[in-house]
Amino acid sequence: MTKKEMAQKLAKECDLSQQKALEVLTTLFDATDGQGIIAQELDGEHKVTIPGFGTFSTRERAERQGKNPANGETITIPKRRYVHFSPGKTLKERIQAGAVKPAPKKKK
Repeated sequence: MTKKEMAQKLAKECDLSQQKALEVLTTLFDATDGQGIIAQELDGEHKVTIPGFGTFSTRERAERQGKNPANGETITIPKRRYVHFSPGKTLKERIQAGAVKPAPKKKK
C-alpha cells in the first residue's frame, strides 16, 4: 500500500478530503529532518506507543568486529542507532489468527 492509497482509504473511512487525509499522514509519518510527529519523538529518544498496534523506539547497536566478505579482512563496524518496532498484543494476535489476508498483487 502506498501513502496515496492509504490517504484514499483514510479519507473514505473518516469522511475527509483526500488532501486533508494526506496532510494527516504526512504530519504523522514524515521522516525528513525536523518533520513528522513520530520521527521527532524518536529523535528525542522517546517511545511512541499506539495501544493495540505497537511501539516505535530507538535502539543502539554496539561497535563490533566483522569480516569484509570480499577479502576476509577483519573490520570494525561502528555503533549505530536504529528504529525498532514492537507489535502490540492485539496486532500480534490478529496476524497469528490469520485475520489479515495478504493484499492482492497489483497488475503491472
